Amino acid sequence: MFTPFFHKALSSTVPLSISYHRPPPHHSRHQHRRPTLAPYKSQGKSNSKKSETSSCTPSRSPKEIMANLFRARRVGLTAATLAVAAGGSYVALRDPYVSSNDRNAGGTALETFRRKITDPAAVVPSRALQKSSLIAADSSSPLDILVVGGGATGCGVALDAVTRGLRVGLVERDDFSAGTSSRSTKLIHGGVRYLEKAVFSLDYGQLKLVFHALEERKQVIDNAPHLCHALPCMTPCFSWFDAVYYWVGLKMYDLVAGRHLLHLSRYYSAQESTELFPTLARKGKDRSLKGTVVYYDGQMNDSRVNVGLACTAALAGASVLNHAEVISLIKEDGGERIIGARIRDNLSGAEFDSYAKVVVNAGGPFCDSVRKLANKDAKPMICPSSGVHIVLPDYYSPEGMGLIVPKTKDGRVVFMLPWLGRTVAGTTDSNTSITMLPEPHEDEIEFILDAICDYLNVKVRRTDVLSAWSGIRPLATDPKAKNTESIVRDHVVCEDVPGLVTITGGKWTTYRGMAEDAVDAAIKSGKLNPTNKCLTPNICLVGGDGWDPAYFTVLAQEYVRMKVSHTGKIVPGVMDTAAAKHLSHSYGTMAEKVAAIAQNENLGKRLAHGYPFLEAEVAYCARNEYCESAIDFIARRSRLAFLDTDAAGRALPRVIQLLAAEHQWDKARQKQELQSATKFLESFKSSKNAQFHDGKHT
Repeated sequence: MFTPFFHKALSSTVPLSISYHRPPPHHSRHQHRRPTLAPYKSQGKSNSKKSETSSCTPSRSPKEIMANLFRARRVGLTAATLAVAAGGSYVALRDPYVSSNDRNAGGTALETFRRKITDPAAVVPSRALQKSSLIAADSSSPLDILVVGGGATGCGVALDAVTRGLRVGLVERDDFSAGTSSRSTKLIHGGVRYLEKAVFSLDYGQLKLVFHALEERKQVIDNAPHLCHALPCMTPCFSWFDAVYYWVGLKMYDLVAGRHLLHLSRYYSAQESTELFPTLARKGKDRSLKGTVVYYDGQMNDSRVNVGLACTAALAGASVLNHAEVISLIKEDGGERIIGARIRDNLSGAEFDSYAKVVVNAGGPFCDSVRKLANKDAKPMICPSSGVHIVLPDYYSPEGMGLIVPKTKDGRVVFMLPWLGRTVAGTTDSNTSITMLPEPHEDEIEFILDAICDYLNVKVRRTDVLSAWSGIRPLATDPKAKNTESIVRDHVVCEDVPGLVTITGGKWTTYRGMAEDAVDAAIKSGKLNPTNKCLTPNICLVGGDGWDPAYFTVLAQEYVRMKVSHTGKIVPGVMDTAAAKHLSHSYGTMAEKVAAIAQNENLGKRLAHGYPFLEAEVAYCARNEYCESAIDFIARRSRLAFLDTDAAGRALPRVIQLLAAEHQWDKARQKQELQSATKFLESFKSSKNAQFHDGKHT
């Protein structure tokens, strides 16, 4: 964020006046029309160029797109069931290659993969089948690429590589998005602070980073429209110099975004600002609010985007396996080149080898530990930084407007953003050690509460903290840097051991570009032969193709939530707007499959009071999203652990009961799940498990 200094640099560029306007509506509402049913129609070669250079939606009319969407509701479940009954999975999905016959039958490679991903009869291959595919990759028939790490970058690499026609496998020792990728700020941003550094330090590297991030920001939103959206962020100004400074700086941000701009930034008076953000304080310590500058960045449901990447890669033909850990790397006889990995299935304990022409290390904060498997003397590549966030009740911030505090008392940025019906606030940026389950310190929570209370007219209380978590950022090291704040959040791709390509650094916003660079390096390292170029700029994640903001109305009008009462009686319930919107924004066009489970299998009851999560989601995620544990669901498939730790604890017994029915767990496994999940939730420092209270926020 721009900070109020360098007055002389601005003196020649300050505008004489600042105009302001009433805010436009942030979300347009569309009349949802029900089209007639029609099959998918390929556009053939005549439109192939247009389809490959457009956004993720294929070159089809809106009527055809929505026809497929509604057709999915009527035939999707039945066809998927028949496919599973016939062979255990949708067999066509197992071929990662795009043959010449595929291209001749369906036009371009892009259209072929789109059909695979959006086919209403398609189901992700079972975990057992994915494991078998990895085991089958022996020395005589290796994978092209084996990805180690199932975070945003790793799953992005798998999707990029498989859609280039390569044979791809991916293993993750915990769950997809179990680490940093589920503990982010939830922002998809270009980096306003980096733009400031670029301008005043005349640093072209920083400017190039901002250009790239702004382009990728728009790409992420377009490729997962149900999970991502533009969010206005308000910057308070307590002097006229601040107002001019931020106005100029954020207009530059708009200018750099160019055609990837979300919405124009603008200035609002103090009165207008408090109307938009009622809890914003107009008076503070020896200061008064002059106005605010509002600009736009993106926001996402991070772990669901990550899980969507993994499932989309699986539908395209990649063999993805969570809860599978690389315990050693395999080297070729008499050489140093890496040709595979020894993998342990952490669910069963079984070990197996999987061979690949290239191994891509996308381990995030743990990438150095993977590198040490190949070379125990490898020097560290990353500098881990801790970022703590807290979740507060929804009344701290209005729906649809965030607050960015550009300069705290120690020079850091603090924000409050509406997220999934609550308010997320953060963050810290400090050196840390690398652990599997980082925990926030009480002083970091108090720092965030201290920082935001200076800008609010409501009492900020420690008892309002519903959840608090810490995430480890894998920042690329700069030997000259004195602190993490001066480290450029750019990524690094290297191959310090033949056959092992490492990708690290970067940020969530640029995961797709990072993955593309890593696959390019892997192709060069292994002399691979992709059948086509990178397609990920134009591929929607599962559930995103054809999704419309008004899609929730279909769920609300056509489905009911059948619930089992405490007496065992089946009771119909309304598919209310809150539940319908939640399903629409979490699962996209797949939401009707979840709603059908709620209706047909009597799983329409809410898991936790005050939250829209349904029992049907547990069954759906176990069947379609590789949800293998209670933690997988409460933390990554739903976000209940992050939104309200205590509510997640109350929902645990029912979640475990539902997963036990899906995975045939015995009593011992159910007890183990309860113990593991309870311990996991203890690392989220809600008000009930705070370490101490100092009396400041009571």
